[in-house]
Amino acid sequence: MRTIILGGVLACLLGEAALAAEPYPERPITIVVPFGKGTTAELIATVVAEAMSRNIGRKVTVELKPGAGGGIAMAQVEKAAPDGYTLAMITQGTHVFNLSLYKTLRYDPQKIVPITPIAAVSNVMTVHPSNPATTPLEVAAAAKAAPGQLTYASGGVGTSHHLGGVLFASIAGVEIKHVPHLVSVDGVKKIVSGEITMGFFNLPTVVEEIKAGKLKPLGVTSPARSPHLPDVPTLDAGGLKGYDLVTWFGFGAPAGTPPEILQRLHDEFAKAAADPAVKAKLNDAGLDPIEQLQPAEFVRRIKSDLTKWTPIIKASGASAEVTRKATAPCPKPG
Repeated sequence: MRTIILGGVLACLLGEAALAAEPYPERPITIVVPFGKGTTAELIATVVAEAMSRNIGRKVTVELKPGAGGGIAMAQVEKAAPDGYTLAMITQGTHVFNLSLYKTLRYDPQKIVPITPIAAVSNVMTVHPSNPATTPLEVAAAAKAAPGQLTYASGGVGTSHHLGGVLFASIAGVEIKHVPHLVSVDGVKKIVSGEITMGFFNLPTVVEEIKAGKLKPLGVTSPARSPHLPDVPTLDAGGLKGYDLVTWFGFGAPAGTPPEILQRLHDEFAKAAADPAVKAKLNDAGLDPIEQLQPAEFVRRIKSDLTKWTPIIKASGASAEVTRKATAPCPKPG
């Protein structure tokens, strides 16, 4: 009997040891995205998740949780177990812009550890084709003639589309009204219909409308022309000197996630980003490649972005709690 009991205990211990030794990941992984369907974020996350699923032999799913400037998604990930099975898509909005736009965040960015950036994107200033303006300065002149009457759409407070308008208003010294939407595609539709004056959406979100003649591009937000729209000048060259907005998308995990799991995830994201099929899909969509930084390097990049954008947002007077006019002089980004 003693031999049987000891044998059973030993078997249990060996079984537990085998389970403990099971390599990560041993079950599906979820990436929580802070934006809705049809957005650049969804496209990136879906393409990368499909590649990772093939590479690791485990299903990687994408869960869309738009709202509150990314706060709903970030709060969910912050509270998740730090075991590598619930991840977040993080952006400049969630980890940079929101810190100046919200007096109180519903999540703590410090509790979502950056893993690596995955892609970069330029935004495009667009208006309805019937708009007589052919340059950004002509739109600025119209805004000066009718303070606060011109509108711009975004996919929510804290998004790069929101900050694109803030930067435009600040550098041009004009008043334009921000009209946020839960998902960016709804804002784009309002510009296409003529209900809203302009937008500064991610290039992948508006490139098809531009090609179809439904939107007129006046400038890209990057410091150099985009290879995806080579005939469209930069906003800087169009008269808005110092205009520079290139946003990144990346991934993060709950604080406390073991370093070895963070490194494994970094390596898997980097592998997916290097996949020719992934690169082709992202390029075709209008996205640009970005260096897959190590977690510590990514943290330094985010700190650098905070140094750049915090004074810009504060000088503009932009706020997530109260809609305010962006008229104050703005420090040049750089």
